[in-house]
Amino acid sequence: MTPELTVLALAGLLQGVQFVLMSVPANLELGPRKTLGPRDETGLEQQLSRRTARLYRALGNHFEALVLFTLAVVVVTLAGEGSAFTAACAWLYLAARVLYVPAYALGWVPWRSVIWSVGFSATMLMIVAALL
Repeated sequence: MTPELTVLALAGLLQGVQFVLMSVPANLELGPRKTLGPRDETGLEQQLSRRTARLYRALGNHFEALVLFTLAVVVVTLAGEGSAFTAACAWLYLAARVLYVPAYALGWVPWRSVIWSVGFSATMLMIVAALL
């Protein structure tokens, strides 16, 4: 397996960990009646504690980032353009996403945005590297 695909697999596992980090406290705070229900009412996030709501948003943010990172890995892999640079970018993306969770949950300003920018930039550089 290429380094980029390895990091993609680990990023998928991170997504699962983030889900657990958010869903356990959300279930404890809201109770199973709301979390197991059809969620017809809106505004469940507003009923969560500040930290759990932040974990909820961090999870959503990773879903968004993971789409672009997956695209980058697929382009690099299918084009046969994997290199030490793209592997380093992939690992940098993963490190940024791991750091993003506590940065968002704990409200690290401005570091949350800086960390996000590192992961996004690493993803974009992977795509550019595959094109060049």
